[in-house]
Amino acid sequence: MASVSHTSVDDAAQVVPLTEPSGGVPTVVDSPAVLASTIDLFASGHGPVAVDAERASGYRYGQRAYLVQMRRAGAGTALIDPIALPDLSVLSAALGGAEWVLHAASQDLPCLAEVGLRPERIFDTELAARLLGYERVGLAAVVAQVLGLGLAKEHSAVDWSTRPLPADWLRYAALDVEVLVDVRDQITTELTSSGKAQWAAEEFEAERTAPPSPPRPDPWRRVSGVHDVKSPRGLAVVRELWDVRDAQGRERDIAPGRVLPDRAIVAAASALPRSQAELRGLPVFSGRRTSRRLDLWQAAIDRALALPADRLPSVHGPRSDGPPPVRSWRDREPRAAARLAAARAGLLELSTACSVPVENLLSPDLVRRLCWSPPRSVTSVSVAETLEAGGARPWQVGLTTDLLAKALTVSE
Repeated sequence: MASVSHTSVDDAAQVVPLTEPSGGVPTVVDSPAVLASTIDLFASGHGPVAVDAERASGYRYGQRAYLVQMRRAGAGTALIDPIALPDLSVLSAALGGAEWVLHAASQDLPCLAEVGLRPERIFDTELAARLLGYERVGLAAVVAQVLGLGLAKEHSAVDWSTRPLPADWLRYAALDVEVLVDVRDQITTELTSSGKAQWAAEEFEAERTAPPSPPRPDPWRRVSGVHDVKSPRGLAVVRELWDVRDAQGRERDIAPGRVLPDRAIVAAASALPRSQAELRGLPVFSGRRTSRRLDLWQAAIDRALALPADRLPSVHGPRSDGPPPVRSWRDREPRAAARLAAARAGLLELSTACSVPVENLLSPDLVRRLCWSPPRSVTSVSVAETLEAGGARPWQVGLTTDLLAKALTVSE
């Protein structure tokens, strides 16, 4: 496998700012008639299609797309409003088997699918950069490193549900797909010369065909700071407040954290207020946004306080089908701990040799499961079969099977 050296363009003097889309900023496509013309234009274009989507994370409920950007040779750039045009399946069909080029595709594919945009092939420039060992894999960093162009990212976290969208935001959105195919072309050359082209192809297809993530058990346990809540009664308050907040966010189409911040939920769960007056006494509930619905929040708290003991949530969380936390392995199953240590050491050495992050060599969860519960008879064949059953791609199985088989026998 050939090593690839990456020329640094961190010096600002070496980076040429990319400030204006070629052809100017397109008008937003927001009517069926203009969409039909856009579909014809992109269908007659050629080569890969650069695709991006903008969401309103932190402002609106859910992760729906509020703007879709596309660019293709022979067609130019299109900025499409998926709120005005919620079914873009005809556009998707018109692109046929064209390769779609995205950056961090796993973030955009779900919201694109919601509006009928489903690619038959993809190229993920962020994932490719990871496989090539790039130190920084954000879009701006990759564009700078590969093309020597400076891509501003100052509008990445704005409220894309705003209508009409400001001209500066549209310029930013158009630039996000302006050179994405050029990046793809350069990175393809690097993948080929480093012997990683097949690795990338397998990763892209796995990403494209990945099923939707299943619902999380007890999603309320992801509240920031929930680990500071030690009692089952306090956790019941977290659960009730989370449920009410989520319902309010969904009904009003507002990000739940803007309805009631996590720190307010944790504060109430720690204090267990018995009245609105006590709740208002908590600093985080004294502001205008949180204090105007004190009755709603206190009612949720009261329900949690009234629950019988047998309906309180466990402080340990729901049972998992996976192994226990690694920190407990040394005491509970020292041989498994030894296997995991050996596996991690081998994967780290391989990561350095291949210039691929450890987490991209193999899923850390799959490594833990394998080391906790190895095949009854540890052989290269049995380990490979276990990896394949766990979703590892052929390139990963080929690279890691032997070192893992060795690690699994370290304690024998």
